[in-house]
Amino acid sequence: MNKVQLDAIDRKILKFLIRNARMPFLEIARECGISGAAIHQRIKKLEDMGIVLGSRMIVNPRMLGFDVCAFVNIRIKDYTNDTSLVDKLKSIPEVVECHLITGNYTAMVKLYCVDNEHLMNTLNTIRNMLPSVNTETFISLNESFQREPYIDCLDQHADR
Repeated sequence: MNKVQLDAIDRKILKFLIRNARMPFLEIARECGISGAAIHQRIKKLEDMGIVLGSRMIVNPRMLGFDVCAFVNIRIKDYTNDTSLVDKLKSIPEVVECHLITGNYTAMVKLYCVDNEHLMNTLNTIRNMLPSVNTETFISLNESFQREPYIDCLDQHADR
């Protein structure tokens, strides 16, 4: 995948959108010193280039009763890089992230459950769904922070 060179205005627009996807385009235009039409054109260009993939609301899972956050490392014996693993994991609603990884494991997933019994049932679902699987589970005690890792690096690494 080719890296894209962004100018200072595009980087500034991205920073505003990452911090608050609901920020009105006209407000972004004023902050950037360009017209509202130019903001619309630039954001459309960022979407067309695949840089902006959409926007979403961030919901606090704990406020909805999902008190257990866990990370599960999954090792599949004789894994061939097929899509069935990802498709099977995607079908489990508790799984909110899936990463194919290096090292001793094939994948790592992040999931949310209402309690430890729900977690145990979800782990059993994963084990029953996947052939010859081993798992290692880590329960998160507290999410200390969450951020988009690149927001404060956009200007630093603009020329790379």
